Amino acid sequence: MTSITAETVLTKQSERSAALLNADMQAAESIHADDFQLITPLGAVFSKEQYLGAVAAGIIRYLALELDSPVDARVYGEVAALRYRTQIEVEVQGQLYPRAAYWFTDVYEKRDEQWQIVSSQGTGVTS
Repeated sequence: MTSITAETVLTKQSERSAALLNADMQAAESIHADDFQLITPLGAVFSKEQYLGAVAAGIIRYLALELDSPVDARVYGEVAALRYRTQIEVEVQGQLYPRAAYWFTDVYEKRDEQWQIVSSQGTGVTS
């Protein structure tokens, strides 16, 4: 793993968070691979189309996405795995989910010279 590669993936992750927080769908579309899959902390599974469609429609509206731990990035050639803890406040179908801590594991793949997220799984943090 080179630090330059890890920095590139971490920058892409920051861009992804900003795109979701700002509902910047053009940026979000390019960062998420067509076969992206999200498994939420509640166990729901979303495809790229379902997830980004819900963000675009305002069904999912992020109010806060803030890292509260360093990101552990491991790069294996064309694949990168990120593990981090984040604070999320989100509104889903008009229901507010107050700020809470979650662990996430994200997997990125380098495709056509661009890093794209292919998988994301969140888990609630217990106290």
